[in-house]
Amino acid sequence: MQREAPEGPNLLATARDALLIEILPKLSGTDAFTLRMIANAMAIAAREAAQDDAWVDETRSAMKRLISATEAPDRAFAAAIRAGAFDPGSTHHAEVAAMLRAAARMRCVISAPRVLGKG
Repeated sequence: MQREAPEGPNLLATARDALLIEILPKLSGTDAFTLRMIANAMAIAAREAAQDDAWVDETRSAMKRLISATEAPDRAFAAAIRAGAFDPGSTHHAEVAAMLRAAARMRCVISAPRVLGKG
């Protein structure tokens, strides 16, 4: 089922633009800083709402496969990393390193697109 237009990300972008264009110029000091923080949070929320989250499920499935965990795979995977299970020279080191790089990239798309040259 498709959502009714305008969708959430577009509404957030429109509201953010109104804040930055119409209200921010009238503010100074901590009020202007607070408004910029709100606008930044709105931009992050819009990018998050617009993103396809299939990568999250794919990453979680890979974690479960690599550590054979059904409960709390994120925590079990982190514990396996801390224990050295995927250190250089281990069987799945390259796969895990690539997976973590891809996950970090997808998170940056949402929270820090400028880091990737997209903002």
